[in-house]
Amino acid sequence: MSAKKQKNTKPWRQIQNELADKNGLAVVIAEKEGLYGNIESNNNSICKVLSSSEKFAPECDRYCGKVYKHVVESKKPLKYKCHAGLECIAVPVCEDKGKKFVAITGRAFTRTEDYRAATERSIKGDWQGLPPIDLFENVLMTSSSRNIETLGKRLANLSKSEREALHSAKKQQINSKATAKDLKPIEKAEDHRGKAAPKEKFAGLAKDLSKGPAADPELNKNLAAKSSRDAKEVAAWRSFFSSMLGMTYKQASLSVLKFVNKRYGISSMAWLENNNNQLETTIASGVLKSQKIKISLPTDDKKLTSLFQKESSIELKDRGGHDGDDSQAVRLFPILVGGDVRSALVIGEKADDPNLRRHISRFCETIAPELEILRLRDEISRRSWLDLTLQKFNEGLKMIDSEDFWVRLMQNTAELLGAERGSLLVYDEEDENLKVKAAIGPKADFIKQDRKNIGQRIARTVWNSGKALVVPDIGKLGITPAPTNWKYKSQSFICYPLTIGNRKIGVLNVADKVDGGVYNNFDLQLLNSIGPQIAIAIDRANLKLLAGEFEQLSVTDALTGLLNRRYLEERLTEEIKRSNRHGYQMSFMMI
Repeated sequence: MSAKKQKNTKPWRQIQNELADKNGLAVVIAEKEGLYGNIESNNNSICKVLSSSEKFAPECDRYCGKVYKHVVESKKPLKYKCHAGLECIAVPVCEDKGKKFVAITGRAFTRTEDYRAATERSIKGDWQGLPPIDLFENVLMTSSSRNIETLGKRLANLSKSEREALHSAKKQQINSKATAKDLKPIEKAEDHRGKAAPKEKFAGLAKDLSKGPAADPELNKNLAAKSSRDAKEVAAWRSFFSSMLGMTYKQASLSVLKFVNKRYGISSMAWLENNNNQLETTIASGVLKSQKIKISLPTDDKKLTSLFQKESSIELKDRGGHDGDDSQAVRLFPILVGGDVRSALVIGEKADDPNLRRHISRFCETIAPELEILRLRDEISRRSWLDLTLQKFNEGLKMIDSEDFWVRLMQNTAELLGAERGSLLVYDEEDENLKVKAAIGPKADFIKQDRKNIGQRIARTVWNSGKALVVPDIGKLGITPAPTNWKYKSQSFICYPLTIGNRKIGVLNVADKVDGGVYNNFDLQLLNSIGPQIAIAIDRANLKLLAGEFEQLSVTDALTGLLNRRYLEERLTEEIKRSNRHGYQMSFMMI
């Protein structure tokens, strides 16, 4: 810090909140060992929930609860990853006036694998009993561990006035009854806390971060960029983030375009989502509304990640464009979460202003974790709905009787997928062809009767490849559409192969969503979940039918078709038993 800098007059709480908010990381000031009695800013919601849980508080205490003693004794920063997969750095803040403070910062995911592991623990692991809304209310993510290290160095080198503000804040906290009430420890948590983590474990994690920022020119550059960020921009972003809390992920993606339009006056934009390592347009406005943007994104390509970390963007040109033709260029700003490019914002207008590009790039970086939280909430909600739906679907399969098996099976599947139309085609071994077993919706009777042409356009191809086909718009695939008199409401459909292992059973078709929407990967995920059950149900029905045919053959004469001696013996045995059981007289006549 420069000695010429004016004495800071801000209270410590404000200083700490600003550092946490600007860096998108948690900042915790500890004066002693343990999880309670600390000053917290922008704390990760996962930390809040776990440390307040009787079951998981001991694990939290083994990490964040014990680092204070280690840092005070070693007088060196400590970098570690906690049991929840969150990266943290604990640094000595100041030691004057007889008091020693330690700052814990980070508490954020830096790797996609750790974040996904946390998601799985919440959905079907040991976190399943914790409230998901509270757990993921404020999940912190950062694109690199370097961001945590930067903030750690900043906290390790507070100015004199900032240290004085910190001491003053701790005095106020001790004298404040309200604060003491807020920091009341959970019942019985102390009784179950485990022993401190071995010293050798901490020693292996220790990393010296005490070198001042003046010794690192690149770090100074980053800090300067952060400190010079326009306060009005940050305030506008915060207000926008607050408005997103009650939205779904899809609604939030649309609101991003509206915000950028209103804030920066850009009308031609597109929002791209990563679909199987390809960025594809999901929402567009302006001139980009009529253009199809599709970008291949190999998982091992670090270019976008590197550009994102440098607050940069990518200029893309249409393949038909020419050098110097700015009208063909668009600028892409990637949205990165834990090392993966989840989505991207594309601007179709000229963005020659470097300040504008910097603002939008910073905006995309800052909004990434906010959007990921909404996406995660949607995912948890969908999975919960999926589990309940699959349970009902399986119960429905058990109730289907043999008389209307095929129709009921198709109806249950269509209802699950929200489809007005559907058909079930099963492979006939004798004819070596797909045959319609059931069809629902308009033209269902016609589909059942059209045995010659049904499935030739698409279903046969899906059958041969064994790969599902999810089509948002058939017109963009170059496939001949269905006859107009079939009167499809939508161009979107799914053609799904039904298999048991490597054995092909049939093909399931669904079309015309009830809500008028298009089929997507979630619908495919749903079919992947119920597909095996449908295939097994069909296979059992076929085996039952085949068993009936074999039984019929065993009691009839192959030449005349008349009942044979075996049938006579079986029926005679049954009648003798019935006569004995009920005491009836019995006679036998041969003609």
